[in-house]
Amino acid sequence: MDRRTFLASTLAVTALPAFAGGHGRLGSFSGLNGHITTGTAEIAADGVQLLDDFTFDGAPDPKVALGKDGVYDPNTLMGALESNTGASKYALPAGVNPDDYNEVYIWCERFNVGLGVAPVG
Repeated sequence: MDRRTFLASTLAVTALPAFAGGHGRLGSFSGLNGHITTGTAEIAADGVQLLDDFTFDGAPDPKVALGKDGVYDPNTLMGALESNTGASKYALPAGVNPDDYNEVYIWCERFNVGLGVAPVG
C-alpha cells in the first residue's frame, strides 16, 4: 500500500460518522390504541426527527412528545405532527434534557392517548 492509498482509506474511515448523518439515538415506531404508526424516530441534542420512513394512519390532534419507560411526559410536547408521512423535525421545549427520555410519542392531546411510540436506544 502506497502513502496515497493509505491516506485516502484513513480519511474515508475517519470521516464516515460525519457523513453517515450524525444520528442521535434511533428507535422504531409501533402503533398504540388501534393506530398504525411505523418508521424511525431520532432523539438528538437539539430535538426530535421523524425520518423519511415515518407513516401514521391519522387521528385528531396528533402531537410529538417524549416519554420514559412507558410514561408520556406532557411537558415535552413539541407541537403538532407536521405530516402523516415522511421526515419532519421538532425542537425541544426549553429546559427539556433529551437524555432524560427513552421514547418518542405521537400523542393525541385532545383525547389524552398515545397513537404511537418509538423506544430509542
